[in-house]
Amino acid sequence: MVILAAIIYWLLICASLHCDVYYLIFQTVIFIYITGEHHLLSLINNVSSGLQLQSITKSITNVEAPIKEKYGRNIILGTHKEGGAVTFWSHAVSLPLSSNAILSWKFCHVVHKLLRDGHPNTLRDSRGHTASIRQMGTLWGNLHDRYGHIVALYAKLLCIKIDFHLKVTLVSRRDGSVCIINMSFFLNAVFRQMECSSTSSTTPVGQCRLAPLVLVIQDCGLLYHFLVKLLFKLHSRIPVDALLGHRERFREQFNSLTQFFERARGMEFFKSIIQIPDLPDEPPNFLRAASLADHVKPMVVQNETFPDYDETDTQLDFGEGNYQMVKTTWIELELIKVEAQRAVVQLKSQVNKLESELEDQRTHKQMALVENERLRMEVENLRAQTAVAASIQATVEDMVKCLCHMVIVTVNGHDLLCQNAEMVKQLSSTQQAQEELLTYKQQMAVEVEQLRQDNSSKVTLHSFMFMIPAGDELSSVLVGLQAEKETLLRTVKDQEAEIASLRQAAQLHQTTLQQERDRHQREMTALQNQLQEKLSLDSGLLQQKLQDEQFSLLQCAVVEAEGIVLDAVAKVDDPLHVRCISTPDYLINRAELTLASIDKMQQSQAAYLRNMDDASGLLRSVTQFSHLIADTIVNGAGTAHSAPTDQADRLTDNCRDCATHCLQYLKELKLKATLPRADLTAVRYVVQRILNQGQDLLPRGADVRKEELAEMVDKEMAATSTAIEDAVLRMDEILSQARRDSSGVKLEVNQNIIGSCSDLMKAIHMLVTAATDLQRDIVDNGRGAGSVKDFYAKNSRWTEGLISASKAVGWGATQMLESADKVVTDRGKYEELIVCSHEIAASTAQLVAASKVKADRGNKKLQTLQQASRHVNDMAAVVVSSTKSGQMQIENKSEFHGHMQIVKFVTTNNAGMHSKGIV
Repeated sequence: MVILAAIIYWLLICASLHCDVYYLIFQTVIFIYITGEHHLLSLINNVSSGLQLQSITKSITNVEAPIKEKYGRNIILGTHKEGGAVTFWSHAVSLPLSSNAILSWKFCHVVHKLLRDGHPNTLRDSRGHTASIRQMGTLWGNLHDRYGHIVALYAKLLCIKIDFHLKVTLVSRRDGSVCIINMSFFLNAVFRQMECSSTSSTTPVGQCRLAPLVLVIQDCGLLYHFLVKLLFKLHSRIPVDALLGHRERFREQFNSLTQFFERARGMEFFKSIIQIPDLPDEPPNFLRAASLADHVKPMVVQNETFPDYDETDTQLDFGEGNYQMVKTTWIELELIKVEAQRAVVQLKSQVNKLESELEDQRTHKQMALVENERLRMEVENLRAQTAVAASIQATVEDMVKCLCHMVIVTVNGHDLLCQNAEMVKQLSSTQQAQEELLTYKQQMAVEVEQLRQDNSSKVTLHSFMFMIPAGDELSSVLVGLQAEKETLLRTVKDQEAEIASLRQAAQLHQTTLQQERDRHQREMTALQNQLQEKLSLDSGLLQQKLQDEQFSLLQCAVVEAEGIVLDAVAKVDDPLHVRCISTPDYLINRAELTLASIDKMQQSQAAYLRNMDDASGLLRSVTQFSHLIADTIVNGAGTAHSAPTDQADRLTDNCRDCATHCLQYLKELKLKATLPRADLTAVRYVVQRILNQGQDLLPRGADVRKEELAEMVDKEMAATSTAIEDAVLRMDEILSQARRDSSGVKLEVNQNIIGSCSDLMKAIHMLVTAATDLQRDIVDNGRGAGSVKDFYAKNSRWTEGLISASKAVGWGATQMLESADKVVTDRGKYEELIVCSHEIAASTAQLVAASKVKADRGNKKLQTLQQASRHVNDMAAVVVSSTKSGQMQIENKSEFHGHMQIVKFVTTNNAGMHSKGIV
């Protein structure tokens, strides 16, 4: 049953790939016959994995169109079959996410789909990749790209979502609110992108940006319901006053979510895809527990999937015929690999079996040798025991002979003593009395000696009488040992004969095993050679194809880089860019980063020339290099706008030369023939000149002594405030002059423009006042026991930045005054006034940034300054809108006046013709 199900599954997969059914049936049957059930199931798993990888490749592309639902569904089903997202992440880490923002955007969309609808283990498998997602978001957030900002926000949202779900069992009160806050930022950024690019939600480009918001809407509904229930539960356990901040934050997020739902309902894209729930007019009353019963969970219902737009797969897919041929070749190669592996395994098992048998023979041989050695040692011991027994027998015989001789001597000595005693008794009567004592002494000595000898003879005889039975026993033992020795000798001879026969059999068996091993080794070598030739041929073709694809990607990146550099050169020559200024400090920063990027570019180019299979490093370097060189060119031109004439001309020429050399280098980088000799020396030289000119434009410490910086700051801030006040008064004079010199629509337009400009000047005056107060507070808190002059001298760079920002604000106010005067007197263009409003907003932002560098985050005066900055931005927007509206009114009036002149001319001609009688 398993095999039948596997066959059906295999046929369904092949049918979905447009293969020939009969050919597939034949291949499937042959494959089952050769490999068996286990390998078939393994191949089906491989095909499923391949289908998932194909869907990943076709989903995450650089085409600006939404992801097809069938590909997303295949990826999600793949995670459920696999039990996780290991296959997805193993393929995703190789994607060039840093080379294309659209590719990163679609990658984030797929990850969001997997986190929401994929297997539960997807969250665990994605945990280790949050760092790379965060790094990708940081990269695109720092680059000026259409998708860069929203990709950075999407990456941040995904990291927070992963962390939120990992600790959902121990979630705190703030985590759900944090998720909604980040979603709100993300949604607003996407809508701003749509408005800025004037993209419709019904086009593939617009749907590419809006498609991830469907998932975000679904998440927002669940998070909103979760927060409502959580806050009701908190209010039932915690005092009401302690949760005041929570209620305020919830109200802000409720209003933001309501606005988003209303805005999304008005888009055609969401109307056809999803039913957005209606939120109540007011947030729930958490102070009344009964309000929980009135709460209705917002249900997000998805109507249907959005239409799939055909993507150009020319760079990702082969043709259908080539794909079938590659697939067939791949299956045959897999079969050859499986057969070769099976043959190698069988040969290895046979060799291991023969080696084990040989090892057993060696063990038996070793045991026989040990047994032979033991028997030899026993024979040697028996021989030694026999020699000892023979020596003991000889000793016993000698002792018996000595004993017999001593017995004879003792008997003869006893007879002689008896005769001597009789002779002494016969002569005792004839000797004198003086000899009796001597004789007696001699007799006593003889008797004592005789008794001693007699006693020793008896003891020796007694001991020899006991040794005679012991000698008999030893003789009998010796006879038994000799018989056992003969038996052991016969056994040893038999063992030696058996060992010789076993040795001969083992040698014969070893020879046979060696022959079998040599034969199997030759067969295995032949199979390995065939497999190696096949693999080398296929790997050569695949390597060439990989190198071609890598070089194609490099060419695409270089073309994109050329477009970025050309856009920067166009900005240098654009008249609207004349009023955009930059600072030498920022120009130096961009130039230094560009020099570092040039070094990295050279290293990446050398690495690519060494290994042309991987162009990822060079792609990242080209992208970074193009953006940094464009920033250097644009900021160099902006710095030249505020520099002296001679230095400005030289700096502008160097920027153009830098663009020329950079384009020449990129042109050489696009072609394989000129790639090895592409050199960045000329670009480095020009960038170094730009860096030196930027350093020359910096204010020198010799011009103003450090102890005079405090006075300079006060003077510049006062001068800026005075310039703004004068500008306000001058605006009133210009308005009075306009009322005298104009009327009707022209007067209304001039009043609106001058009024908005006057309001902007007042807002700037409030901003300068707030910046002055904050600067004084910073000095008072930071100088400690030192004086104000010491503090400014110690922080000279910060002081110079503050002075530069103040000058920029004053200069912007003067330029706006002149532009407004020219517009009212018909000597200027409305576009100049719009540009001035943007520049003065940028100058105030620079002043705010310079002021808040040394300020604490909790400083109330810093908050006042930030509010004033937002007010300036609002007033600048009012100036822009009033200027555009006035321009449209003037143009409409001119058209109407032209039409009236034509009507008047026609009427006059008709009247003249009638007066002359012409019909």
